[in-house]
Amino acid sequence: MLDLDLALEKVKKWVKEAGDIQKEYFRKKSILINTKSTGIDLVTEVDELCEKHMLDSIKENYPLHGILSEESGKSDTNITSDYLWIVDPVDGTTNYAQGLPIFAISIALKYKDETILGVVYCPIVDQLFEAVKGKGAYLNGEKITIGNKRDLSECVLATGFPYDRAVHKDNNANYFAHLVPMVRGLRRMGSAAYDLANVAAGSLDGFWEINLSLWDIAAGELLIEEAGGKIVYLKEKRGISLVAGNEAICQKILDQIEYVDKIIYKTP
Repeated sequence: MLDLDLALEKVKKWVKEAGDIQKEYFRKKSILINTKSTGIDLVTEVDELCEKHMLDSIKENYPLHGILSEESGKSDTNITSDYLWIVDPVDGTTNYAQGLPIFAISIALKYKDETILGVVYCPIVDQLFEAVKGKGAYLNGEKITIGNKRDLSECVLATGFPYDRAVHKDNNANYFAHLVPMVRGLRRMGSAAYDLANVAAGSLDGFWEINLSLWDIAAGELLIEEAGGKIVYLKEKRGISLVAGNEAICQKILDQIEYVDKIIYKTP
């Protein structure tokens, strides 16, 4: 069985090194920026440099493990290991390209489809969130726990919007508009991994989003669970869609999503 404590120390070193690359290029006018699926789905040369660093580190240390990464997809498809590393080298590329300091490196390790290690690192604000299955969740070495609020009116929530929001009606706009007047605050920070990590730490009270990908949520999912929180997947919606928070707030967000679905989308 893999030594998870040793693996965690290695991952923390890798993300700090990738974070140094991100800080070196941050706000440089010469940075190369391209688009992917849509004109608002960006990738920069820093995404690619950091991904290469992370993938090279994994392959050097765990050559028989599988890898799934945002920019490269599934690496080493001939590998049939029970271990799968899931990497997002820059979650929040639009923020990075704009010179906004909220973006994160997210890396998780799954064993037989169960996430057993997760790290989210936001280099500019120097916040490192970590979790190993069964050992709790931590921010910069201090244990974190999910928030304890019970009423939406007291909550600061976070959410995001899919890249195809201009052409797909299931784009979260109706849920956002419905929930805005019901909560203390609603944040759209631009990094699902960072949002989930902050829910785990109690800095945010809840989060929902639709049409995410595995690399967006794999590490954050474990952080939430290890901090005593809950994740509910919206299986009827596209991609990976979920609600996160403590049990009470999850249910209250779910109730409002269900209400909007009935009123707007006329679901039964």
